[in-house]
Amino acid sequence: MAEDFLTTLETVIRDRRGADPATSYTASLFAKGRAKIAQKLGEEAVETVIAAMRDDRAELIGEATDLMFHLLVLLADAGLGLDDIRAEMIRREGVSGIDEKAARPK
Repeated sequence: MAEDFLTTLETVIRDRRGADPATSYTASLFAKGRAKIAQKLGEEAVETVIAAMRDDRAELIGEATDLMFHLLVLLADAGLGLDDIRAEMIRREGVSGIDEKAARPK
């Protein structure tokens, strides 16, 4: 269920790219550009961390939802999507996190 909904949401987000920014929050993010989208993602990440530190389950769910939404908008703006993320996660499967991080270009 969750994967299907996220895939549907990803499609809706992409469809909003050409919508009227006055009537669509998502379209307004696209109109403001990638830097603003990235800023919103950063704000939501901080709010997610704060909710986690407060140990507030409902707040954490809400903030994590906002975080994932804004991540999907940023990915769409960059021409990427969930399939790109899935492919990278599959590529990393079975690789130690320590080894994967060490192999990254510096």
